[in-house]
Formats: sequence, structure tokens, C-alpha cells
Amino acid sequence: MKQTIANVLDDSDRAVLLHPFTDFAAYKRSGGRAFVAAEHIYLTDAEANQYMDGMSGLWCVNLGYSQPKIVRAVTEQLERLPYYNSFFNCTTDITIEMAQRLIAVLPEGFNHVFFTNSGSEANDTNIRLVHRYFDLIDQPRRKLIISRKNAYHGSTIAAASLGGMSSMHKQFTGLPYVHHIEQPYAFENAGELDEAAYGRAAARLLSEKIDELGEANVAAFIAEPVQGAGGVIIPPQNYWTEVARICSERGVLLISDEVICGFGRTGEWFGCQTYGVQPDLISFAKAVTNGFQPLGGVAVADKLAEVLTTQGGEFAHGFTYSGHPVACAAGIATLDIYRETAIVEKVRQDTAHHWRKRWGALIDHPIVGEARTQGLFGALELVRNKASRQRIDADHRAAIHCRNAAIGNGLMVRQVGDTIISAPPLIISREEIDVLVERLTIALDATAGHYGLNLR
Repeated sequence: MKQTIANVLDDSDRAVLLHPFTDFAAYKRSGGRAFVAAEHIYLTDAEANQYMDGMSGLWCVNLGYSQPKIVRAVTEQLERLPYYNSFFNCTTDITIEMAQRLIAVLPEGFNHVFFTNSGSEANDTNIRLVHRYFDLIDQPRRKLIISRKNAYHGSTIAAASLGGMSSMHKQFTGLPYVHHIEQPYAFENAGELDEAAYGRAAARLLSEKIDELGEANVAAFIAEPVQGAGGVIIPPQNYWTEVARICSERGVLLISDEVICGFGRTGEWFGCQTYGVQPDLISFAKAVTNGFQPLGGVAVADKLAEVLTTQGGEFAHGFTYSGHPVACAAGIATLDIYRETAIVEKVRQDTAHHWRKRWGALIDHPIVGEARTQGLFGALELVRNKASRQRIDADHRAAIHCRNAAIGNGLMVRQVGDTIISAPPLIISREEIDVLVERLTIALDATAGHYGLNLR
């Protein structure tokens, strides 16, 4: 039998590549798909099948795949200065410019950034910054960090410890000074409470955990404004203001992990702005370069930066590629496009409204128990019975079936538990949103039919 390019790629893939978050044994048997091209918001695989990207790559390609300005910036930087580091009192002109450009779009009160290569490294850096800060202000007992169950903060030992995903925790020994509280997952946990009451109750768990651990021992609380990889968990509207109040009253630093939420996803530049809170540290990555180059970092509030930059000696932390000039060139070009196209404003004023209308209408489908959105996030809870919220099948098989049906129909979405999630590129048009919802509806119909549930 003649070998196609797709066959060759699949065989080679299974022979040599270990994929992230993958059952290696199962993948050796079944293989996957290799993508060979992309344009606008569409991907093409090795068999020439085209897919609408309903996940912005991995939450990062906010501006789509066709951005020649970023390509030119990367190419020109590679030709001029392909690398130098920021160690030993050195840096590059483009690294400095990227820091300045970021400060221009960050919330007020953030005038310093520390560059990393990823969100995982950014959250590792947060731990180092937090511990250093409290040592310098003579509160060395403050070492404990509180996070949330089902949170995702990265995949290094430190970042995965901060995260609250049990499947990850089972495979390594986590950091002993990280503790977790329940996530604000209203669909599963609110019971008979209304939104405001549940928001207060969910935030109160933080206060109770601080009491349990001892206020003098707690350094920080870290959370995503909207939990992305955990299933697009959108908190009650009052949750974040309650959390910020508790942190302020207890002297606990607030870390807003904006790796997924940052750069327009929630309808503002950063998710903390959507919820009206002022954190002490902001993690960023992914969409800062539109996914074209690896770049992450931490934005440091002036309160902390004043201490860190005027007291103590060397901050003994950093990475070979911190502030890599090529990545920073990609970041500058990306920020230019955000500003020139006013895409964040367009999402807030127009696109998100159409998204909410079309995605929200999926609540009428017989197997959808909740259809929630924030900005250009979307999540569907799949159920057998809307009133009881009984799930359709064990081991999340119904949601997996639905995801696979969507992909088979040319739409990339993700399954998390019994939830289908989507986060399309910010440049998606109203007409493309309509197509996305139509394709997802076909997948929902196929799932309902597979389980013998009533169709409309």
C-alpha cells in the first residue's frame, strides 16, 4: 500500500515523540493528527482536512494564524541580534522596549516586569518573588500559598503544585507549602444558593483557610480570573471583590494568573480588570506573542517592586532565555496589532455580545444543562436531565464523544470532564461565530442520538 504523507508523519510521530498530557501507550496504538498549515482561524492537517480553531491553538493565538507583521518582526530580529541574555547587568534594546510596551497596557500601578519563557515559569517566579518580598519586610514566616482545586497554573513541579488538578498531583510529590480551597464552580457546588450568596460562600473559603493555616504564615493567594483548563469556570460576579477584600484585610498578596485571560480574552486587557480588582502580581504568557514565540513573565505591582528594588542583595533567579530578543520582537509586534486594530475594544463592545447570544442559545439543546460565557470564553455542561443535572455517561464519555464529533465536523473544541469548552481567536467574525455554533450543534445532536436522548 502506498504511504501517504499523513501515514509517514503518523508513524514517525508515534515512533519518536512523547506528547504532553497524553496516554503514551494508547497513543502508540492509535496515533493522532499532524497539522501542516494554518490561515486566519483555520488549521489544515496532513490529509488536507480543514478545521475551524475554536481554541485559539492552546488559548494563545488570539489574533489568528495570518499575522505577517509578527513574522517580519521575528525575521528581522533574527538577522540583527538573534540572542543575548539579561544576566550580569546586561540586556537588549528590544527586551527593554517590550517591557515598556507591556507597562503601557498593564493595569495602573504596574511598572516592572520579569520575563520568563512560559506561564509555568512565570508562576514559579511568583513563588520566588513572594518569598523574597516577605523576607525583605521582616515577615519570614509568610511562606504558605493558597490556590484552588481544579486550577491550572502550569506543569513544572512548582506550577503544578500551585495548580489543583488531582490527576497531576498523583504523579509527583508537590510542594508542602501550597494549600488548596474549593473552586467557585456554581453549576456543581452552588446548590440552592443564588449567585451573590454563592459568591460570598466561595470567597469565605479563603478566609477560613487563612484562619486554619494562621494568618502570619500565609503569603499569597493565586487564582485565574476565569479558570480556563479547569473547564471555563466563571466565578460569581461578586467573588473576586470578596477575595480581594479578604487578601487586603489579611495582608495576603493576590496573584492574578492571566496566562489565559490576559490580552482581551475576557473583554478587557486583563481578567482582573473585568472583575474590578487590583492584584499584586500578574502572570502573563500565551497571547502576549500570539503564540508565535514562547514568552511569559510576571508584572510586579509598585508596592512590591519598591521593596524588591531597594532592599537586600541579588535576586538569585532567572532563565537563559529571560527576555529573549526574538520573543520580545514578536511581543512588540503583537501588542502593536492589538492597539492598531482595537481588537480588545471590539471584543468588549461587539464580538462578545454576539458570542454570548449564539453560545447562550445552546441552552435550548436537550443535553445542555448550562451554557456560560465571559468575553470570548464559552462552556457547555452536558447532562442527561436538566433538572437534576444528572450526567449522561460515566468517565466523561459523552463529552469525549461530543468533542470528537465536533472535530470530525471541522471544529476544534476541548472536553474537560463533562464540559465542552471553546475560546476562539478574538478576530473571529459574527458570521464565523454562527458557523462555529452550527458545527457544535451538529456534534451535540450526534451525541444525543448516540445515547438515545430526545432531539429537538
